[in-house]
Amino acid sequence: MVKCHLSTIMGERRLKIADISRDTGINRGTITRMYHEEATRVDLDVIESLCTYLRINVGDLYEIINEDSSESPA
Repeated sequence: MVKCHLSTIMGERRLKIADISRDTGINRGTITRMYHEEATRVDLDVIESLCTYLRINVGDLYEIINEDSSESPA
Protein backbone atom coordinates (compact mmCIF):
# COMPACT_ATOMS: atom_id res chain seq x y z
CA MET A 1 0.00 0.00 0.00
CA VAL A 2 1.20 3.51 -0.78
CA LYS A 3 0.71 6.05 2.02
CA CYS A 4 0.48 9.75 1.23
CA HIS A 5 1.73 12.08 3.95
CA LEU A 6 0.25 15.27 2.45
CA SER A 7 -2.29 15.79 5.25
CA THR A 8 0.42 15.44 7.91
CA ILE A 9 2.76 17.84 6.11
CA MET A 10 -0.01 20.37 5.57
CA GLY A 11 -1.08 20.14 9.22
CA GLU A 12 2.46 20.69 10.49
CA ARG A 13 2.80 23.75 8.27
CA ARG A 14 -0.76 24.98 8.77
CA LEU A 15 -1.42 25.02 5.04
CA LYS A 16 -4.84 24.94 3.42
CA ILE A 17 -5.85 23.07 0.29
CA ALA A 18 -7.07 26.31 -1.31
CA ASP A 19 -3.72 28.02 -0.71
CA ILE A 20 -1.70 25.18 -2.23
CA SER A 21 -4.06 25.01 -5.20
CA ARG A 22 -3.81 28.75 -5.80
CA ASP A 23 -0.02 28.85 -5.40
CA THR A 24 0.75 25.77 -7.53
CA GLY A 25 -2.07 25.73 -10.06
CA ILE A 26 -2.90 22.14 -9.08
CA ASN A 27 -6.61 21.35 -9.25
CA ARG A 28 -8.22 21.63 -5.83
CA GLY A 29 -9.95 18.27 -6.27
CA THR A 30 -6.64 16.55 -6.92
CA ILE A 31 -5.14 17.96 -3.73
CA THR A 32 -8.27 17.03 -1.77
CA ARG A 33 -8.11 13.41 -3.01
CA MET A 34 -4.42 13.22 -2.09
CA TYR A 35 -5.11 14.81 1.31
CA HIS A 36 -7.76 12.20 2.11
CA GLU A 37 -5.72 9.39 0.50
CA GLU A 38 -8.45 8.71 -2.04
CA ALA A 39 -6.34 9.34 -5.15
CA THR A 40 -5.81 6.22 -7.26
CA ARG A 41 -3.37 7.93 -9.63
CA VAL A 42 -1.49 11.20 -9.63
CA ASP A 43 0.41 12.76 -12.54
CA LEU A 44 4.14 13.10 -12.06
CA ASP A 45 3.96 16.84 -12.77
CA VAL A 46 1.55 17.21 -9.81
CA ILE A 47 3.95 15.33 -7.53
CA GLU A 48 6.85 17.45 -8.79
CA SER A 49 4.92 20.69 -8.23
CA LEU A 50 3.91 19.69 -4.71
CA CYS A 51 7.42 18.58 -3.76
CA THR A 52 8.90 21.80 -5.14
CA TYR A 53 6.30 23.95 -3.40
CA LEU A 54 6.67 22.14 -0.07
CA ARG A 55 10.47 21.81 -0.47
CA ILE A 56 10.39 18.08 0.18
CA ASN A 57 11.47 14.90 -1.61
CA VAL A 58 9.08 12.39 -3.14
CA GLY A 59 9.97 9.98 -0.33
CA ASP A 60 8.74 12.54 2.19
CA LEU A 61 5.37 12.69 0.43
CA TYR A 62 4.86 8.99 -0.29
CA GLU A 63 5.81 5.84 1.57
CA ILE A 64 5.22 2.17 0.77
CA ILE A 65 3.65 0.36 3.72
CA ASN A 66 3.85 -3.42 3.92
CA GLU A 67 0.28 -4.52 4.69
CA ASP A 68 1.32 -7.98 5.87
CA SER A 69 4.24 -7.57 8.25
CA SER A 70 4.57 -11.36 8.59
CA GLU A 71 5.91 -11.64 5.04
CA SER A 72 9.61 -11.31 4.58
CA PRO A 73 10.72 -8.48 2.25
CA ALA A 74 11.57 -9.45 -1.32
